[in-house]
Amino acid sequence: MTDLYQRGAAALPGGVCSSTRFNEAWGKPVYASRAKGARFWDHTGREFLDMSMSHGATLLGHAPECLRDVFQQTWEAGVLCSLDTEHHIRLAERICEIIPCGERVRFTGSGSEATLHALRLCRAASGRDKIIRFTGHFHGYHELVFIGGHPPADQLDASPPFRESAGIPAAMAELIIPVEYNDPEALEQTVTKHRDDAGVILIEPVDFNCGCILPEPGFLELARRLADESGMILFFDEIQSFAKKSPGGAQFDFGVMPDICTIGKSLGAGLPLSAIVGRAELMDRYKPVGDVAHSGTFNAPLPSILGGLAFVETISQPQFWSTIESLGARLFAGLEEITAASPVPVRMQHHGSRFGIIFGTRDPVTNYRQSLVHDREQMLQFCRETTERGVYFHDYGGAACHHGYSLAHDEADIDRVLNVMADSLRAMG
Repeated sequence: MTDLYQRGAAALPGGVCSSTRFNEAWGKPVYASRAKGARFWDHTGREFLDMSMSHGATLLGHAPECLRDVFQQTWEAGVLCSLDTEHHIRLAERICEIIPCGERVRFTGSGSEATLHALRLCRAASGRDKIIRFTGHFHGYHELVFIGGHPPADQLDASPPFRESAGIPAAMAELIIPVEYNDPEALEQTVTKHRDDAGVILIEPVDFNCGCILPEPGFLELARRLADESGMILFFDEIQSFAKKSPGGAQFDFGVMPDICTIGKSLGAGLPLSAIVGRAELMDRYKPVGDVAHSGTFNAPLPSILGGLAFVETISQPQFWSTIESLGARLFAGLEEITAASPVPVRMQHHGSRFGIIFGTRDPVTNYRQSLVHDREQMLQFCRETTERGVYFHDYGGAACHHGYSLAHDEADIDRVLNVMADSLRAMG
């Protein structure tokens, strides 16, 4: 272990502040010293072209210039960490303008926090406790939903569903009803069976955590219809899919409006900020208007809100999307050539500015069961190969997850990434 890793492991479990920050491909954490634009430097000074971009949070790039004004404005205002301001109202108004289902907004910090409070609201509004969710989808690390999302192959059909961490009470699993994504028959049967005890259909419209699985044509529309017929609430978790292809998120991209959604990840321009967005009738169940509690001292601190305003202003400009689309066209055309020529079977799927890498197949992957073909060891080897060539792909413990670019990347960066990916796959073959 390096001296820094030894110090870290002595003070932090595993030397990290978040479990997935331990890089299995490296055999140690990635300790950074600074970042700017599309690059970061580790503690030894080595430079990396970043293809994680904070898991999608730094869509404007690392340290975008707009944050300099955010920090100065925050300082001049006195920080105001537990008071609302006009800026909070302005950002909520802007979100209601760009998100199709948006009539009311409540801000939170992390995505996990957002889904937790949104699900409490859904239970209160529906009067039903159980949650219909989809295997392969990720909705945070809290006890309400860290169940049945990514079970091992021998636990796919477990009843009650597989709990994804030690410490989650067995009783919580009784409230989760997992369904395979993109399986219309299974969804119809499940909604029919549980129309009296399930109150919400919870969906990640694009399943980024399993290699970027898109909804099959008609599937989101079916979920909308079934929710209406059963009196369930349709909940799109767009923490990740928000602002990846359009300002309006996946609900705009696919033309299906949920009753409520969560957005975040990139919303704060690199600062922690998420939001619960939904119909007024539903959202007004929150106190002080209604009877559902949602509060917190550090809910929506001013720096994050100002970062959110800067982010929304940026993505409202046509030139932002023309840049994102042109970089994507160059990247994804290159990825098709690379996968076709790869000596090891690999599939790359994309939506907006993010894409997944699935080793072990060349065929389309449309659900979690199919994604289990993914070869984790090959993913780790791929990450080691790209690291040696100066391009950083986060390894996610070898999982078929997601990667992407930002506004700070340019065409030369994309070309370099493609060359490094091709060279790395050849080395693996």
